[in-house]
Amino acid sequence: MLYPQRFSQFTREHADTLAALLCGLLLFFGWFALHLGWLGLAFLLLPAAYLIGGYESAREGLTTLFKEKELDVDLLMIVAAIGAASLGLWRREYHLIIDGAILILIFAISGALEGYAMQRTERSIRSLMSLTSDTARVLLQGREEEIPISQLKVGDEIVVKPGELIPTDGIILSGYSTLNQAAITGESLPVEKTVGAEVFAGTLNGYGALQIKVHKPAQSSLIQRVIRLVEQAQTEAPPSQEFIDRFEKGYAKVIVVAGILLATLPPFLWGWDWETTIYRALTFLVVASPCALMAAIMPTLLSGIANGARQGILFKNGAQLEKIGKVRAIAFDKTGTLTTGQLQVFQVISVGEYTQADVLKAAASVESYSEHPIGKAIVQAAGDLDLVGAIQVQAIPGQGIVGIAQEQQVIVGNAVFVQQYVTNLPEQLREIAQSLEQEGKTVVWVAQKRGAAEQGSRGAEVMGVIAIADEVRSQAAATITRLKQLGIEQIVMLTGDNEETAHSVAKAVGIDLVYAQLLPEDKLDVIRRLQQKYQTVAMVGDGINDAPALAQASVGIAMGISGSDVALETADIVLMADKLEKIAVAMHLGRRSQSIVKQNIVVALGFIMLLLVGNFLGSINLPIGVIGHEGSTVLVTLSGLRLLK
Repeated sequence: MLYPQRFSQFTREHADTLAALLCGLLLFFGWFALHLGWLGLAFLLLPAAYLIGGYESAREGLTTLFKEKELDVDLLMIVAAIGAASLGLWRREYHLIIDGAILILIFAISGALEGYAMQRTERSIRSLMSLTSDTARVLLQGREEEIPISQLKVGDEIVVKPGELIPTDGIILSGYSTLNQAAITGESLPVEKTVGAEVFAGTLNGYGALQIKVHKPAQSSLIQRVIRLVEQAQTEAPPSQEFIDRFEKGYAKVIVVAGILLATLPPFLWGWDWETTIYRALTFLVVASPCALMAAIMPTLLSGIANGARQGILFKNGAQLEKIGKVRAIAFDKTGTLTTGQLQVFQVISVGEYTQADVLKAAASVESYSEHPIGKAIVQAAGDLDLVGAIQVQAIPGQGIVGIAQEQQVIVGNAVFVQQYVTNLPEQLREIAQSLEQEGKTVVWVAQKRGAAEQGSRGAEVMGVIAIADEVRSQAAATITRLKQLGIEQIVMLTGDNEETAHSVAKAVGIDLVYAQLLPEDKLDVIRRLQQKYQTVAMVGDGINDAPALAQASVGIAMGISGSDVALETADIVLMADKLEKIAVAMHLGRRSQSIVKQNIVVALGFIMLLLVGNFLGSINLPIGVIGHEGSTVLVTLSGLRLLK
């Protein structure tokens, strides 16, 4: 049973090639029979060649004619071939039947080659589809049980063994491993993951067993969203392709009318004989057909989408690949885009007899009870220190936190809050703190006092300050430099943060124009003003507050890992690995795609004009016209596949 199945699958996958091969064999033997004068055998073999080689084109052409009431280039090819055969029978010049059969054969070979070319692009895109598991190993009452992915619920705990695909997005509950995320994010190196880290469906587990908690429905996983968006990208035609499609419908009608005029007027105008007239009219139908023009755009854009997907750049449709190459201005959100969005301890400064470790340890002892991002950053920085648990911890929102650790009261907060407990703030430390704040850092003061004390009672002494900063992404400055090299006319930063912090980050990455303290609607207004001046504007963001600006921008670019669901759904392009340098790669892909499309259109129109002139002057016959027409189509299609590299 295995061999019949394989044979059946082979014939389905290579049906066009097999049809072209059989058509070629029948054509050869038919020509040989004619050469020997065996007309009966020739008239048996040649119609079979017409039928087998031209069946698919005739079916598609007639379907388009009857269902859509439109003429199709496939139908024009068949009409030209049958016309040549009819002319050959009428004039008993049977070589014309061979010419028609050659037309059918070359058209069939061209269709097979184009099919293989497009399959290569689709395989590159659809390789994403094979990254999803069908089942997951779930822990139920202490036992492992395999269930379909569709039956997973939020809160389920699943087990992933070494070498297995992660079946759905989740949070690691126990275990340590390295995950290959190349298929999702484009990162070539495996990433270490341990308890608390998020993992994504479709990534490959390394050497460690993991226990994972499902934290979102399986259909909402990152890979499923990617698959849906890629499928959408394949089915949506960009504006340029829609224009070409509309052009083809009108152009086909013009060809038919012109073909009829060419088949009737030359004998009266130029004294051509009817055989030459009809033959030239049939050749005209072939060489004037816009097959190459139709293939000038979509293979190129699909190849660009596939190339981007391999590098962790997800284009939602071909229109965005076109637009990204035309961008003249780009706006960046700050937090989570130019920066990581995760606060970290930037610097610890101690005074007097205290060390930096003393300051950090004291602050972390009380901040370990806080849920504030600043507190979490301090605790994370003190991870290697031997922390002592604090008691009587009290947080005052927007000001600070106090508690007792090792019989000493610890006060952590802003300068105004800490001043309630100390006699005075050291002048030198105050100047350092002001300098850090001007650089965009958040400064936390740390003080302590022996024994418990009520708020407002003084006597505590300052231990030092801790500077907290949102870390600028390592590749941000290089990305801005590269965008300027690519000729982007204006780069701006949009943020809801204060002026000092905004300008500090902008200076670090090389952005000159900054808009700070913006609400979501303010970001929207800035994008509109940029569009009035630069027309095509890109916006890069990650949060819910960026969604309106992402939607308004000509091209919205979202951060795939740190980005919110709203931002991901609103954006046109998603950077799967949160790598800013991929923006320049996307723009380069967009510009290359536009360049290749323009080259293809010039080649396609050039071939059509050359063949039309050659046909009118009588210097080409029907087979040469077919070779030129189909050759240009294959050439343009293969040219579009250059973007796969």
